[in-house]
Amino acid sequence: MLTMQIRKKNVSLAEEGEGKVIVLLHGFTESMRIWNNYAASLASRYRVITIDLPGHGKSSRIDKVHTMEMMADTVCAVLKKSGVTRCLMIGHSMGGYVTLAFARKYPNMLKGFGLFHSHCFPDSPEDAKNRERTISIVEQDKLGFMAQFIPGLFPPDVHDKFSSDIKRLVQRASKMEKESVIAALRGMMVRKDQSDLLKTPSLPVLFILGQKDSRAPVGRFCEMISMPKVSQALMLRDCGHMGFIEAPDECLGAIRGFARTYL
Repeated sequence: MLTMQIRKKNVSLAEEGEGKVIVLLHGFTESMRIWNNYAASLASRYRVITIDLPGHGKSSRIDKVHTMEMMADTVCAVLKKSGVTRCLMIGHSMGGYVTLAFARKYPNMLKGFGLFHSHCFPDSPEDAKNRERTISIVEQDKLGFMAQFIPGLFPPDVHDKFSSDIKRLVQRASKMEKESVIAALRGMMVRKDQSDLLKTPSLPVLFILGQKDSRAPVGRFCEMISMPKVSQALMLRDCGHMGFIEAPDECLGAIRGFARTYL
């Protein structure tokens, strides 16, 4: 694990392997540790960089609102300090929103990108209201929020199967500062519609979605994957929001195949 100073704040990252670069970005309440197994596997052929996004893992909170653009700027600063000029970027959930913001601001640094249980659409008015309610809950009881939120990312019928993984995710997420959780929620609430970005012909896109994902607009999957000129898609029939745990081999295979083709 490495630490860099970005905007006078600590940002943690890890590197493994050599060669062309794959960057893996985690989601809300997660950390770069979700990618440990993937990074170890991909490092046999690629240089893999994982980053704790601001306020997550070992990285410091930077502001009261962590917009997707600010986090994309942070990722860019890390990559430039690491000597990276081009890469493939895969983002899980909120990490996908950051990836889209990065693709808009720094398209020349990408060979392609992947949305892993993520999407290009903004919060609806109802979604924004739900985030405001969530912020109120976090302000009053952060630990209680984590204990309910993270199991809800998995389909109810697999809670027993992945109980140890759920417990570990809750324990790690519970270490986040309350202010960091709220900063990320506010950043996601104001994120932009990136549909037009997917329609630009310059970059190939990988989509991975779970059919039982309660956190992504599965009903709009066909609409979304038809936007890019070049795309690959994996729909996991019995999977929720956490494919890196629920279907690790299938998801890793999709990322590896995408990298072989476009990196």
